[in-house]
Amino acid sequence: MKQTDGEAARLIRITGKVQGVWFRGWTVKTARALGLSGWVRNRRDGSVEVLVLGPPAAIDAMIVACGSGPPAARVEDVAVEEAHPSGEDLAGGFTQRPTA
Repeated sequence: MKQTDGEAARLIRITGKVQGVWFRGWTVKTARALGLSGWVRNRRDGSVEVLVLGPPAAIDAMIVACGSGPPAARVEDVAVEEAHPSGEDLAGGFTQRPTA
């Protein structure tokens, strides 16, 4: 998928009890349902990192959803910044990546 006009990209970092609670799987399911591209991965510091690309309204919905996450998660903070995705990030679809 190539980034087009009307699309945005955001990098989201979620902290709290967000690993070992199916957060990445939930993120993949939620992002795909919203029609977003990008990826999700655990970070070694215990956070979850999400890159989303798509329509701004869908990204906003994803950010709101990340504030709760799956039922077993206990989200403490959701930090969002503008992202500048690389060609690899624009490959299309939404995937789960290895821990970074």
